Amino acid sequence: MAQQESGVQIYLRLLSYVKPYWGFFAISILGFMIYASTQPMFAILLQYIVDSFEQQDREAVYWIPAATVGIVIFRGIGSFLGNYFLAKVANSVVHILRCQIFDRYTVLPNTFFDNTNSGQLISRVTYNVSQVTSAATDAIKIVIREGLTVVSLLGYLFYINWTLSILFIGVAPIIGIVVRYASRRFRKISHKIQTSMGDVTHVSAEMINGYRVIRSFGGENYEKKRFLDASKNNFRQSMKLVKSSAIHTPVLQLIVAAALAILIYLALIMMDEASAGAFIAYLTAATLVPKPVRQLSEVNAKIQRGIAAAESIFEVLDESDEVDNGTHTSERVKGKLEFRAINFSYPNTDKPVLRDVSFVANPGSTIALVGHSGSGKTSLASLIPRFYDHDSGEILLDDTEINHYVLKNLRHQIALVTQQVTLFNDTIESNIAYGVLADSTTREDVIKAAEAANAMEFISQLPEGFDTLVGENGVKLSGGQRQRLAIARAILKDAPILILDEATSALDTQSERIIQDALERVIKGRTTIVIAHRLSTIEKADQILVMDQGVIVERGHHSALLEKEGSYAKLYRMQFSDSSILKKA
Repeated sequence: MAQQESGVQIYLRLLSYVKPYWGFFAISILGFMIYASTQPMFAILLQYIVDSFEQQDREAVYWIPAATVGIVIFRGIGSFLGNYFLAKVANSVVHILRCQIFDRYTVLPNTFFDNTNSGQLISRVTYNVSQVTSAATDAIKIVIREGLTVVSLLGYLFYINWTLSILFIGVAPIIGIVVRYASRRFRKISHKIQTSMGDVTHVSAEMINGYRVIRSFGGENYEKKRFLDASKNNFRQSMKLVKSSAIHTPVLQLIVAAALAILIYLALIMMDEASAGAFIAYLTAATLVPKPVRQLSEVNAKIQRGIAAAESIFEVLDESDEVDNGTHTSERVKGKLEFRAINFSYPNTDKPVLRDVSFVANPGSTIALVGHSGSGKTSLASLIPRFYDHDSGEILLDDTEINHYVLKNLRHQIALVTQQVTLFNDTIESNIAYGVLADSTTREDVIKAAEAANAMEFISQLPEGFDTLVGENGVKLSGGQRQRLAIARAILKDAPILILDEATSALDTQSERIIQDALERVIKGRTTIVIAHRLSTIEKADQILVMDQGVIVERGHHSALLEKEGSYAKLYRMQFSDSSILKKA
């Protein structure tokens, strides 16, 4: 029962989005009322036709055809008003929901995306919203139109003979039990369909994004099997819904047909004094009831799919935003960054990622983080723009705890360049001037940033220059070219703090030299945190922090650390030895 009540609450919440369009909604209801009223009109007209034929009333020859055409026109007007204005309302609601869920994605914390695969997120914006469309258009239209039709027909039946009509609607409780049982099953299966559809989307997205890796490692058959399994699961759940609906509708039709058969039998006995026209009109109206009842029973599956889809959408809308209780803002910080006894574990895990991490980066200095994979370097850098919140300790920016900063203002002070560059399917200029910069920068500003990032070398050779489309995630550019655009983006932002997360580790030697030259220019005057895989790139850092299992095990300048003959020296010699072997080869 609680599940059904929950479904009603979800559907009522969905319908609350109709409030801004109540005028259009009222017009659509009026239209469906007009449409529904024409059903008993046909029964009444049939009564007059039969009675006029019996009474040899020749005057009816003139007005009955006109009345028939008039009823059809009246019905058409009602149908148009109902369908058009309800569609306008429903599509507006879907548009609002789609925009709201996308807007929520822009403010939800990192943990939400860590715990949900991309296929499920995309499916909510596309497939789930389309299910809401079905519930908000076809379903509501049928519920209102056919529901009013049933009401108008029953009203006419009660007017003709209320005793018989009470017996006829005696099957209503039985119908209610069947519908209630079917509703629960429809919604349960609909949830599984949406989950399976998200899996289909997820596998498809991974194949599309990773097609080069798939082909180079011969993973085509594996991916085909993954997609086949996901699609088969979606097929099975869809067929369960079809089977349930296919059983549900005939059962209701059988119940209504049985009631109708009993009604005809009783009418033959109890309406012996009625005219032939009244008798035929009554039976005609009664036989018109099963059709809208059948359509109402079929729409239940659509409504339950819509409720299940709306539930998944409302789950996102009800998710908490990133925590932002800060009140402090700064137009431009000086750049002093201090970690004091920082401890951090990822949400819902017990394993500490950072333990008692402390260091100070003075304004304009460069701090390099080195260590084996999994030592906590990237996790440490992720705490600075508050992609995650530290568990204990303090992170101070200009002697103010970063949690006290307004989140947007804090991130305004930070530029980020990572190994995995994110570019958008837009022009080179738009990618460099991405975000708030796009509204306040000129082409000259973009050119200066590109020159500082050593990107003009390849941009000037492109046929359309800065207006060249880079493709999805910069697929039309090389790794080095994408990296230089990311650096140009950071230069244009001109933030006082710069985070470089292995910005050159995946590049060839020539590209690395070009980008390293650009980085040396961009770090001047900025507090820079460098996560380095190639130790040769951070020899000039003001301080090098060597990390191991979340702990800083060594710190100091390059030459001093080499003299210690500790962890840094071992890492350095290992890389030097590997590069020597490669050169000989």
